[in-house]
Amino acid sequence: MYMHIDHTGIAVRDLDEAITFYTTVLGGELVDRYTNTAIGVETELAVIHIGEDVIELLRPTSKTSPIARFMKARGKGVHHIAYRVDDLDEAMAAHKQNGITFLEDTLRTTAKGRRLIYMDPRHSGGVITELCDYPREKQ
Repeated sequence: MYMHIDHTGIAVRDLDEAITFYTTVLGGELVDRYTNTAIGVETELAVIHIGEDVIELLRPTSKTSPIARFMKARGKGVHHIAYRVDDLDEAMAAHKQNGITFLEDTLRTTAKGRRLIYMDPRHSGGVITELCDYPREKQ
């Protein structure tokens, strides 16, 4: 199964300040900024490219969003690492055969066309791990 790091999600309190750091200090390029108002997401995002790497800055827009809950428990910083796979359904099935469980309620397709799901963090020592694919690119 082909897999590589797609992006690193970083929880931030001040999105503009974080964008300035990643673009000015680290020389990244802001390629997208949008708000996801979906129930269970409620996050403002900024996508930064640094060379071939992608950083996804995440600022909660409600006190009940997963990012807000994460920050309350752990503070700001790295929220998740996302791994891109060729086919999300196949990757999930293969991992499930090996006893890996997923947070099924996180399975979704974003407005940008990325399908994603989070693994149960108990399998990864508490690291939030996302698997994702981009079915629109296959068409």
